[in-house]
Amino acid sequence: EDGKFLNDQIDRYSNEVLLPEMKKIFPQSNIRKEIIGEVTGFDRIDKLAHTRSEKLSHIPAVQPIHNHNLIRVASGFGMRMHPVYNVPKMHYGIDFTAKTGTDIYATGDGKVERVRKSYSGYGKHVIINHGFGYKTLYAHMHAFSVKQGQKVKRGDIIGKVGNTGTSTGPHLHYEVIRNNRKIDPSNFFFNDLNYEQYQEMIKISSQIKTSLD
Repeated sequence: EDGKFLNDQIDRYSNEVLLPEMKKIFPQSNIRKEIIGEVTGFDRIDKLAHTRSEKLSHIPAVQPIHNHNLIRVASGFGMRMHPVYNVPKMHYGIDFTAKTGTDIYATGDGKVERVRKSYSGYGKHVIINHGFGYKTLYAHMHAFSVKQGQKVKRGDIIGKVGNTGTSTGPHLHYEVIRNNRKIDPSNFFFNDLNYEQYQEMIKISSQIKTSLD
């Protein structure tokens, strides 16, 4: 019973409070060192688990447009014929065809780094900095629902699908950037697609040889 009482008392205090008290109770003893080592180890494990959980919520892991609003995946990552300039050009993202005004969602937690209007290139576009080396770009938007500096959560609406900039039809051009290098976004849809759906998306997007932007 005494041991249970002691455990109940200990549970009420944080490690920051317990460590100084342990130094008083167990001065210069091996027991004290072992206990402090255990507590410090648990602290490290707790912080590591928290960091890993936070990282998972920040990494882009869903499609920026819900499947029920998606007309089709128009073009994937790779060399494509540019629809305006009519020359082969590296396409650094995925084009999602959807109706103008369709909601666009943040694909991970982060902070809005850029909200910009342009009459060429990406048109109206948003960049979200997710931390941990990741950023995402959402281009050719019709309207914005966020402001620069705003914090967002995965699934928050950040704007609407449009046809701005160098675009040949309503769609969202979506990019994933890791450590300043643009990488294939299709590798980050594991929260939305099962294996068969993923393979079908890759097949369709790779067969289309002309991008929409």
